Amino acid sequence: MLQRILTPLLLVVLAVIATPGCSDLQSAEALPPITVYRHPSCGCCSLWMRHLKANGFEVQAEKVLDMAHGFDRFDIPRPLEACHTAVVDGYLIEGHVPAADIIRLLEERPDVRGLAVPGMPIGSPGMEGPNPEAYQVLSFDRHGVVREFSYHEPRP
Repeated sequence: MLQRILTPLLLVVLAVIATPGCSDLQSAEALPPITVYRHPSCGCCSLWMRHLKANGFEVQAEKVLDMAHGFDRFDIPRPLEACHTAVVDGYLIEGHVPAADIIRLLEERPDVRGLAVPGMPIGSPGMEGPNPEAYQVLSFDRHGVVREFSYHEPRP
């Protein structure tokens, strides 16, 4: 009798454990909202925000006319500056960081201030175009330590 009750229960538990996408952050509902600070005329910023939305983020755009003031506001290290700054769950995201790297950041929760893709490398999300180039996603902490977080080869 006990075996007849436990067998279906065990099957349900195993099915839930084996179901892909059960990770907290793989579900679109679990991704925290992201606020993007950008100049209103920036087209690549809009394309990057579209990339984030396509990957499950709820995106809020805040228009900033003087991005230099925005960089100072968030204390972004000058060599890491790009064309927009975002804030997600207490982390700073500078530039064209792929959504997959942001999700990894949120899953791993390293002791950093955020991630950055300095400049505007062709081939990064929002900067698609001919002749894509390899680029790094860098992490930076409160002490100015910068490390490679990920490396992206150019996609044809």
